[in-house]
Formats: sequence, C-alpha cells, structure tokens
Amino acid sequence: MTQKEPISKKAVLYARVSSKEQEREGYSIPAQKKLLSSYAQKHGHEIVKEFIDVETAKQSGRTNFNEMVVFLEEHPKVGTILCEKTDRLYRNFKDYVIIDDLDLTLVFVKEGSVLNKHSRSHEKFIHGIKVLMAKNYIDNLSEETRKGLLEKAEEGEFPALAPLGYRHDKANKTIELDEKRAPIIKEMFELYAAGEYSIRGLQVYVTYQGLATRKDNKVMISSVAEMLKNPFYYGDFIWAGKQYHGKHPPIIDKALFDRVQAMISSKNHPRESTHGFAYTGLLKCAECGCSITAEIKKGRYVYYHCTFDKGRCGGSYVREEELERQLGEIFKQFEFSEKVFNWTREALRLSQKEKAEFHRKAIEGFHAQYLKLQNRIDHMYLDKLDGEVEESFYRKYVKEWREDQKRLQRHISEHQSADENYLEQGIRLIEIARNAYQFFQSKDQPERAELIRFIFPNSNLRDGKIVPVFKPPFDIIWKLAREARKYKPVNKKEAVEDLSTACPIALPRQDSNL
Repeated sequence: MTQKEPISKKAVLYARVSSKEQEREGYSIPAQKKLLSSYAQKHGHEIVKEFIDVETAKQSGRTNFNEMVVFLEEHPKVGTILCEKTDRLYRNFKDYVIIDDLDLTLVFVKEGSVLNKHSRSHEKFIHGIKVLMAKNYIDNLSEETRKGLLEKAEEGEFPALAPLGYRHDKANKTIELDEKRAPIIKEMFELYAAGEYSIRGLQVYVTYQGLATRKDNKVMISSVAEMLKNPFYYGDFIWAGKQYHGKHPPIIDKALFDRVQAMISSKNHPRESTHGFAYTGLLKCAECGCSITAEIKKGRYVYYHCTFDKGRCGGSYVREEELERQLGEIFKQFEFSEKVFNWTREALRLSQKEKAEFHRKAIEGFHAQYLKLQNRIDHMYLDKLDGEVEESFYRKYVKEWREDQKRLQRHISEHQSADENYLEQGIRLIEIARNAYQFFQSKDQPERAELIRFIFPNSNLRDGKIVPVFKPPFDIIWKLAREARKYKPVNKKEAVEDLSTACPIALPRQDSNL
C-alpha cells in the first residue's frame, strides 16, 4: 500500500492467546513472537518492547494490553504495533477505539496488511470487517459454551459458583452444605418471615452470629436482601432466565421461602409507572442519568423529557416528531449500497478456510483426549476383572473419566455448531442494520421501539439530541457502514479480493423477530 509518510521504524510487539486451548492448538506465544521478530528484522523495525497477554477471551481487562497503551502514549516516537492478526490485538470494540485514538501504524503480519491514518478508504473498510468478525467470533464461541452450561442446568447441576451457605466438593463434583454458614442462613429466613427484623437489622444480627463472605468480609445489606429472594436455598435455581430444580441439598423448605416473599412484598410499595408512550424506557438523560418520560401538552403534542427523579437537572424537552426524525437519521447511517453489500457477502463466503481449520484442529484435539480417557477406562476394567483394583477405586475414577468425556463431547459439539450456521446469521445481522432505516420508516411506533431496543437501547438524550449507544455488534457495524460509503473499488473482482482478506470468522447468533 502507498503511504504519505514513512512508517515509524520503532515498534512494539504484541502477542496474545485467549486461552490455554489456543496455546495448544498452534496459537502459542513463542510462535507469534518468532513470526513478528522475523518480520521486524526483514523490514528494518526496531522492537523496543514486547507485550504479552495469556488470558481468557472474556476476562475483563488485559494487563499488558493496558500497559502497552500507556507506554505508547508516553513514547510518541514509537509509532508502530506489530501483531500477528486483527483478532490477536482487539478483544472488543473498546480496544478498537483506544488503539484508533493513538494514531499509530498497525502491522498485521499474518494478514499481510498495514493500516494507519493515511490508508485508503477500502483498507479501512476491510479493517472494520476484521474487527467486527474478530469480536463477534468470541461472542459466538461464548454462546456455544453457554449452551453447554444450559445442558448442565437442565440436568439439575448449577453451572456457576453456589451462593453463600454452600461449598463445592471438587472431588465428587457436587455442591454441599457449608456446615458453618447454612444454619445461620436458615435462621435468617425464619427471623425475617416472623417479621422480627428489617433487612438492615437482619444484616447486623447475622454479622454478630459470624456470617461472613468467602473472603471473610462482612455481608452487605444488599447481599442479605438478594439472599432472601434466592430460590437456591430451597432447592431450585435460576439459569438463563429459567428456573430449574437442582440436585443440591436445600437449606430451607419452599413454604418458609414463600412466607419470606410475602413479607418482602408487604413492605415494598413500588411507584407505579405508565407505559402509554412508544419511546419511554429507551433513553436516559445525559445530564443526570434518570429515565426519559413523556407527557401530552395542549391535549395533542407529545413531549419527551427527564423524569427529574434526582431533581431539576437542566435537561431539555423534545417533541415526539423531532425525536423520530433523529431516530431515522441514526438508522440512515447504517445504509450502504446493495452492490457493496453483495460483494461483502460473497467475500465472506470465500474467506472460511482459516476458521474451518481452527475448528478442525480443535475437534481433533478433543477426540484424541476422549480416546485417551476411553483407553484408561478399558484398561482399568480389565484390571478390575483381574482383581488388581478394588470395585470402589474403579467406580470412583471411571465416574470422573466419564464426566470428562461428557465435557469433551460438549466441546466437540460446540465447535461443530460454530462451524455450521453463524456465517449466514452474521450476514443477516449486517442486512438488518443496512435495512434498518427502511424498516423504521415503514413501521408503526411499537415496531419502531422494538428495532431501537435491538440496536441501540439505553442511549442518551442531551440538550434535545439523541446520543446513540449501540448494542454489540451494531457498534462496529455502524463504523463499518461509514467506511463502506467511501469504498470505491474499480470492479467486482478487486472488491471481492480486497474483502476476502477480512478475518475469516463470522458473527454470533442473535435472537430477533425482525
């Protein structure tokens, strides 16, 4: 690519693996460092510092990524980041914004791309696709992982850390009563059901009785209130919005839990709210954070404004007609031409090799682990028949290995599912976004409100102007559409070749009635 000024030869090296599994599957830090160091030597870059992260893809915060940002801010003469691929550098859209603000040259060695502020519009467009796909690939695999956890919940096994009053028996992979805390929690329910204590008074009492968190900190009032509402204590649990009956032992019975809920209801008198206006509940006041409500003036004009729940904040009023005009303008920014959309779709279909290879290697690895466990089971069975191991010993280890095999089967299923459907669903998401303006213009207010909830809920209203806060992945699609409008390839062949260099990973599933 042609640059208007030379690329800074002082560079930092950034490498990341998102999990130990990726490190085993060919994404190792040494492999990335070797590739980047070789590139630097060949092209005359001086690597002044290396930043390495080994973390899970969804873990909040990347220590060395953040340190790299600080280092680059403090050393403006170091103007280049060397990285293997787009999805190694960016974990989410926030990372993209942070790096974009630094005005750097980005070199993605494995993709053969160099990007900076002087790059052509089509190069920025392609980069936008890569960021979109890299970020949402993580979301897709996370969704497949959530499916495995859902299967566990349906079998009555709580897929997360049990609440206070319980402990995890790692040897038997069960949830058991915490002998020290469980009796105090049972008494807490009994006292509240009898009406003898407020929640604040109950918190003081259980603290005096010795109830503390797992880190030995004081249990807060808000935690006591949540515990009183948690069905886990009578044997059920909530997972993904649905209630299941668990295999764990209850601390209280259902009748006591119901008495507590009745007592809570009798003490709470929430203020009733009205929902007669289409766009209430979708916006917040940028001045004070309160919700935006609506009222009718002069018998026919609908005005939206802050609820002023925290007092007068200076937030202005806006007529419903003006609000809808602004909403339409926001949706209009997602538009790009049918031609570019078709080229993007075709290019994405062509760029699946690396994704397919990733899933193939993962599945092969899980199959190998599964067979290894099966060999252990078979050998131990023969040892049991020969009288070399006791029945109890055999049952204990075979149970653990069977559980491990189930986990591996779930992982195999997750990768198989991830490799089947989500490209089409990803294209559908882009299609929804680019047709959002047309949909908004043609529908009535309730359907318009649903579209807003799907794409940018919880946006702000400042001085009568909407400040959109896009829901992922529409935050990235919005930026991608902006670059798409400037994209002017010479012909279809050039466009598809350009776009097929985009990261070959696709978007996640999203529920939508649109």
